[in-house]
Amino acid sequence: MSDLSKKNLAAWCIVPFDACKRGPRERAEMLKRLGIRSLAYDWRKEHLPTFDDEIAELRERDLQMTAFYLICQWPQSEAAAEQDTLLLKSLAFLKRSSLEIDIWITYAGEGTRETDPDEDRYASGARRVDVLARILHSQGCRLGIYNHGGWGGLPATMVEIVKRVESPNVGIVYNFHHGHDHMADMPDALNLMRPHLIGLNLNGTTAGGPKILPIGQGEEDRRIIQMVADLDYDGPIGILDHRPDTDAEESLKANLSGLHSLLADLGHKDEAETYL
Repeated sequence: MSDLSKKNLAAWCIVPFDACKRGPRERAEMLKRLGIRSLAYDWRKEHLPTFDDEIAELRERDLQMTAFYLICQWPQSEAAAEQDTLLLKSLAFLKRSSLEIDIWITYAGEGTRETDPDEDRYASGARRVDVLARILHSQGCRLGIYNHGGWGGLPATMVEIVKRVESPNVGIVYNFHHGHDHMADMPDALNLMRPHLIGLNLNGTTAGGPKILPIGQGEEDRRIIQMVADLDYDGPIGILDHRPDTDAEESLKANLSGLHSLLADLGHKDEAETYL
């Protein structure tokens, strides 16, 4: 059974989306209050000056940054990577902070054409992923392909690309808030990704419904939680804000409450009790 206990949760999409616009200290204090031990760090250019403050405030409260969202171009070579300012600043931060963590980045099909045969697209995607994976591997980090819609975000696409990457430090980060169109393929799609999953982010989900809902308010949520529980997945579970008009603390509280209720209702008593 997958670990859906509170200690395995990571907060996601709580930096640029927080209506309260918390800084590093306020964000770390919020996570401590909520009993969430880990932060998957999403950011925008305006947050570059506070990277070091972010990790310092987390460490002061015995919290962890377990994943880092990478904003950069997909490099075609290591030489090209050396010209990407955002990538270089991110790598420098990871190095000086001694962070050997998961790095999440979206792949939408860069370097391919829709008219190309699938096999050619998989091979081209794998070559690009491999360049970045090798760079991150040298710093002790693992690369996670993050689904964000389109051909590149299809479960089958991500699996086929990961299978073709030569570097060993590559996996899949699957997001249910970008997976509404995949629900008809579940649980087969989830089982297909399982050997490569390194991150799994939950969301309230109604097929054809709003992109973001608190967990427990979606029509598919009971099925999703049971699918995840049955998956025997041992990596982190993310819960998110991703609602720029909402206090991130209230969003996280709603997700915690929804997870507790669903786990209790589905008979996962031990894990449900970790939320009390």
